[in-house]
Amino acid sequence: MNLDDLLTQSGEWLRGVGPDSDIVISSRVRLARNLARLPFLTRASDEQRVEIHSEVRQALNRIRLVPNGGHCYVNLAESSELTSRLLLERHLISRELAGGTGGRGVLFNRTEVISLMVNEEDHLRMQAMRAGFQLDEAWDQIASLDDRLDRLLTFAFSEQFGYLTACPTNVGTGMRASVMLHLPALVFTKQIDKVFASVTKINLAVRGFYGEGTQASGDFYQISNQVTLGLAEEEILAILKRVVPKIVTYEREVRDHLLDKDRLRLEDKIWRAYGLLHSARTISSEETMDLLSAVRLGVNVGLLSDLDISRVNELFILTQPAHLQRMEKRPLDAPERDAARAEFIRRQLGFLDPPRR
Repeated sequence: MNLDDLLTQSGEWLRGVGPDSDIVISSRVRLARNLARLPFLTRASDEQRVEIHSEVRQALNRIRLVPNGGHCYVNLAESSELTSRLLLERHLISRELAGGTGGRGVLFNRTEVISLMVNEEDHLRMQAMRAGFQLDEAWDQIASLDDRLDRLLTFAFSEQFGYLTACPTNVGTGMRASVMLHLPALVFTKQIDKVFASVTKINLAVRGFYGEGTQASGDFYQISNQVTLGLAEEEILAILKRVVPKIVTYEREVRDHLLDKDRLRLEDKIWRAYGLLHSARTISSEETMDLLSAVRLGVNVGLLSDLDISRVNELFILTQPAHLQRMEKRPLDAPERDAARAEFIRRQLGFLDPPRR
């Protein structure tokens, strides 16, 4: 497969399937690992970074992510900024890897369930991302991959502390487990701060659509563990599996309340968003996220019956700047992107332009 395939297919997590997929967009488990014989990237020389990249990539070449599933490796040191941005928009790499320098890259499979980043903050960061609420399934996949790589590479490990990582907050399991939630009803009724207050009290972090350091966009929030030291992987997962269903229930209760007690105001929000997407000739990325969020809510509560949820999910990604420019096969300035975005949305949702007079 190649990068242009990303423009004509969607990853598993965008298809609107899986348990509780009306609210839980995706479940992700990420592991951080470092080679024992070489320094962390914060202390590594340029030559050592190249050596790390080469050694890890050789190991990746010896494993099969998914039998007959196809995969792609992107050497980011030899790629454009637009390519890095495209992969970031797909959630296949982090902002740190996109903005890094020197030997680094990412390997991912066709379904985008598995991706492995080389020379991000740590020598190797591997993740599994599944659609809906499937933390156990994501953990099983990435744990199996970790075991296979452990037989090829010697990772930095301490009997006292566990896996050693560049950032002390990742020492121990090296695990970050997260769930991305779509919570438009809680945002609409201004009850989202109650969720934040509750989860932060039990050492869970709340982040935006693109993870650490990003703001919430389109009513999407990532909830993940903050503690890795002193907890087993199963214990970390258990905390999220206990908390996330409560948030899902809360969001559903508020949706039901709006449909029953405040239906007109809810319908107005959803149909205004639908109408703007139908008519807009220029639209920003931020406004698109907000409008699509309302439309996605409308589909999931049964107020919009003629839209496919997977198509709506895909638009959250395909309308991002790098995707638009890759599809147009040329650089676009902000006004050009806003116009191209509006036209693309109308086309994808089946909104036909009126005939010209």
